[in-house]
Amino acid sequence: MKVCFIGGGNMATALIGGLLKKNFVAAQISVVEINVSHHAKLINEFGVQAVAELGAGVAGSDVIILAVKPQQLHGVAISLAPLLTGQLLISIAAGIRAADLAHWLRSQNVVRAMPNTPALIQSGVSGLYALPAVGHVQRDIAQTILAAVGSTIWLKDEEMMDAVTAVSGSGPAYVFYFIEALQQAASELGFDAETARHLAINTFSGAVKLAGASSDDASVLRTRVTSKNGTTERALLSMESNLVKQHIVTAVQAAAQRAKEMGDELGSAPC
Repeated sequence: MKVCFIGGGNMATALIGGLLKKNFVAAQISVVEINVSHHAKLINEFGVQAVAELGAGVAGSDVIILAVKPQQLHGVAISLAPLLTGQLLISIAAGIRAADLAHWLRSQNVVRAMPNTPALIQSGVSGLYALPAVGHVQRDIAQTILAAVGSTIWLKDEEMMDAVTAVSGSGPAYVFYFIEALQQAASELGFDAETARHLAINTFSGAVKLAGASSDDASVLRTRVTSKNGTTERALLSMESNLVKQHIVTAVQAAAQRAKEMGDELGSAPC
């Protein structure tokens, strides 16, 4: 099986690295990247073929992974359509609906995927949705490729892809934002920057590992840490009075709404 990536950015390199650790070999992978300065990095780091021309990269491929920005996808799809010979097409662009992409590509062999940035260390989570024309074998191929960089969930309803984008796609930024705040608090309490960073990151990392290893709900784990009239209770009461949880929920809902808007805006481009 030969895989062609169109776009050689962070998510593409994460997937390439993951595939090479999952028994794929460099000869199976090509990358179409218009920025020729990136070619040497892709070749030196992974040993894959890197080209600037769409036709040269796509030729002989079985799977094409569209790893360009959402705003670029329409133009890429229009140029790609005449070159297709039945390949499975996997898009990792946020917002662009599978039906719109299929219309531009003149192919129904489309799977949408939304991985997140922890894929860079094979710890991502990806939502996937396939058009009805995609068969079991092609779904298994898409599963294999995305599972190379973490866990996966399949969606029966494409509308839920906006929710995946908001929760897990954008989610790492929310986590980093919380780490920033915890680190800032540690600094303001007197720790130097290095120690503040160590405390914030390792506290968050340890809590996540504990939650992942436990069958209990996060609310139960939180209660166990919260002693009556203790320090944790005081902090949580402050957060509750400032509606921190509700603000987070509202923020994620705003992200989901923006994902839907992007689908409306970018999907209206003509074939």
